Amino acid sequence: MTEHTHDDHRPVSIPIPLDTWPRREHFEHYRHTSPCTYAMTVELDVTAFIEALRESGRKTYIAQIWALATVVNRHDAFKMCLTEDGNPGLWQVINPAFTVLNRRTETFACVWAPYDSDFTAFHDVAASLLERHADATRFFPQGDLPANVFDVSSIPWTSFTGFTLNIRDGWEHLAPIFTIGKYVERDDRTLLPLSVQIHHAAADGFHTAKLLNELQDLLTHPDWLNRPE
Repeated sequence: MTEHTHDDHRPVSIPIPLDTWPRREHFEHYRHTSPCTYAMTVELDVTAFIEALRESGRKTYIAQIWALATVVNRHDAFKMCLTEDGNPGLWQVINPAFTVLNRRTETFACVWAPYDSDFTAFHDVAASLLERHADATRFFPQGDLPANVFDVSSIPWTSFTGFTLNIRDGWEHLAPIFTIGKYVERDDRTLLPLSVQIHHAAADGFHTAKLLNELQDLLTHPDWLNRPE
């Protein structure tokens, strides 16, 4: 997948036609009248996903990131941005930016990989990035992030039942933010805590629930983890 770009390869957003956009009033209300974000934390059943991962030899974190990026890229509500004139626009593709821990300094770096609907191709690129920047001391070792990214972070050392980011002056940030927690074992099932932070101007609870349900379906049917023969 590719996005429209300028000659300097910067991604270009596509303006949303406001006159025919069903969510125009909702967008304007939650951006100007009552600007707000909301967070939703769920426990996803990853029992089948974990079993398939063991057989595939793939990296768990990268598989989690790809699954998130896949469902995000299905829906315009999660590819929203603001154009240069301040109106809502859409990225054709939005790429995941994700954290990598430097265990020596106990600091993390933020890297990004271009989304690819082919999991194998994405896995190979992301695995190389994580290995290359495992000892990074800069916050953004690849340089400035491109504009068309959404954020994923992982806290695999603890589980949680709620997680909220408090972003000062974050009313211009329309992309979703995901936080992954530590697996929980319950009733012979493996559960994954996941928090998603959403700008209400971009998406309502309906849209977020749809995204999470589709994510659960991907994790319940993880045949995409298998390498082609």
